[in-house]
Amino acid sequence: MKSIFDQISHKSSRIVTHTYSTSFSLGILFLDRKMRRPIRDIYGFVRFADEIVDSFEGYDQEILLEEFTKDTFIAIERKISLNPILNSFQQVVNEFNIDYELIHCFLRSMKMDLLPYNNNQESYEDYILGSAEVVGLMCLKVFCNGSEEQFQELKPSAMKLGAAFQKVNFLRDAKDDFEVLGRTYFPEVNMNNFSAVDKKAIERDIDKDFQDALVGIKQLPTSSRKGVYLAYIYYLQLYKKIRRMPANKVLEQRTRIPNVQKLSLMFYSLVRHELNIL
Repeated sequence: MKSIFDQISHKSSRIVTHTYSTSFSLGILFLDRKMRRPIRDIYGFVRFADEIVDSFEGYDQEILLEEFTKDTFIAIERKISLNPILNSFQQVVNEFNIDYELIHCFLRSMKMDLLPYNNNQESYEDYILGSAEVVGLMCLKVFCNGSEEQFQELKPSAMKLGAAFQKVNFLRDAKDDFEVLGRTYFPEVNMNNFSAVDKKAIERDIDKDFQDALVGIKQLPTSSRKGVYLAYIYYLQLYKKIRRMPANKVLEQRTRIPNVQKLSLMFYSLVRHELNIL
């Protein structure tokens, strides 16, 4: 029966989520049980696409991404795929009526990582939109569970949250992105001479994104608010740690939150959520 294969598919997405991101896995546990499966399924899809452009050096990444893109939409149309990750993702897309354009936009941003990067504001905003903001909107479709009115109301804040997370990732991963992958995401910034002025300008932008995102988090349904708030607190703490670093240190090390501190942040966010002091 196909139900057995579907179970295997969802377990595959769960394994991918747990293996690649312990932080994201912890956040998912704070969601209502019914929300966990579809969010893991979205993460599995996003993670695989990202791996193609980030980790498969020595293979024809462009062809792999083209095939993955084609297989994604075939899976959605047929409502089945022999690729367990795509099989679980197509179920989320069809169940929650996720707009195809969100998926196209995300995959276009992945393709940008395989092309010579234009270090300007327009390319930066396009990449943030596709790699992070639309992923937030896919998750928001699940959180709103069919309410288009609620989705439209929370859409701007969800995009800001995705943008904040991605920009923090850019700072956290600046060393590997620049030295290993040869990428510089921040517009008009020379990473060979990354200055305190550059860092401060980026931080002002991130500060605003976090502030705008929190407005929407407070309005999320109770079924998802706790988990999203935990992710927000985790990334905010990571950002604060990076913000305290001098600019030259950003390219010397990858900033991390120790596991013990992650557990502390879990407890902290849970208490604040239960006391309604977000």
